[in-house]
Order: sequence, then structure tokens, then C-alpha cells
Amino acid sequence: MKAKSSLTLLVSLVAIAFVFTQCQKGDTGPAGPAGPTGAAGAAGPAGAPGAKGDTGTANVIYSPWLDVTYAADTVHIGSVVDTLWWLANITAPKLTQTILDRGEIKVYVNWGTQANADVAPLPLIDVFFYGIFINPEFLLQRIDLYSNANVSTQGSGAAKILQYRYILIPGSVPSGRIRHVDWNNYNEVKAFLGLTD
Repeated sequence: MKAKSSLTLLVSLVAIAFVFTQCQKGDTGPAGPAGPTGAAGAAGPAGAPGAKGDTGTANVIYSPWLDVTYAADTVHIGSVVDTLWWLANITAPKLTQTILDRGEIKVYVNWGTQANADVAPLPLIDVFFYGIFINPEFLLQRIDLYSNANVSTQGSGAAKILQYRYILIPGSVPSGRIRHVDWNNYNEVKAFLGLTD
């Protein structure tokens, strides 16, 4: 009885070994259906802050405070020389036809010094105090200034007065997308465009 049971065990083991050695991997079957979406995981930790970006002036071009010299535009009548007005020009190499057609151009005069600024937008008509006008005209790569007085830059170093600055704003965004800015308020323009002195 013991020999019969040993023989049965041996035959069973050989049969099992034969089955396992004869099995081979078949072709991969089709993918099963997707399972249900699981619950959202916990939020990860905040990332490190990024590097500070450039000031938000986009494509705005602005000059430093410039020294400007006016020249008299005169007429000669016999021996009398009469000054009609005073003329000056500012070279503005980036004042392109595109900016003339679709952009904004602003010019400011600083009646005070850089340390004690008194900035006014042009055109300027002062009929009450000094009787002065200063009018800009915009041309390709140039800004001409006309005045009824010699309003050339005066002084030296940090004590200069009557310096001029221009701002060129390309027209890259259609109207209605920028908040209202009072372009005649130099401090508001300076803050909005991120200008530095």
C-alpha cells in the first residue's frame, strides 16, 4: 500500500512538472476597459519663487532727460532782424513710421532740476504767467519743437533746468485693452510705464 501511494505521488509530480514545462506565453490580449477616476491627490508643496521679471514697459521706448538748444528763426526786413519763433529738434532714431501711424508719442519738459522736478507735458501753452508756448511736431526719427521764447536747457550738472524727455509707445494692442492713463500727468505715466529717471 505504501509503494502504491509513493508511485501515485511520483506520477502526480511528473505530470505537474510536465504541464508547467509545456506552458508557453501566448499573444497579449486586448486591453480591458478603463477603471473609474480616482480621487484627487493632496496638493503638493509650493514651488520656489521665480526670478524677478523685467519692468512692465513692454515695447515702450523712452529717452533720458535731454539737453535741447533752440535757435532763432529770423526774418530780415532791411536792416531789422526780427525773430519769428525759436526752433529745436530732438533726434529720436526709434521713432518709426509704424509708431507715427499707430503709436503714441509724448514729450515732457522739466522746468525744475532732476532733484526738484517740475514736469509739464507738451504741447504747452502758458498765457497767464510767462506767455510761453512750446509745440512738438513728430517726424520720422525726429521731434521738432517750436516756441515763442528761447526755452533751451540751462545750467550745468544736477542744476540743469529745461530738459526734455520723449516717450514712444508702439501701437501693438487694439483699443479698449489698456486702462485709462492721463498722459498729461507725468507722474501717472511714469508709474504706469515703470519709467526711471
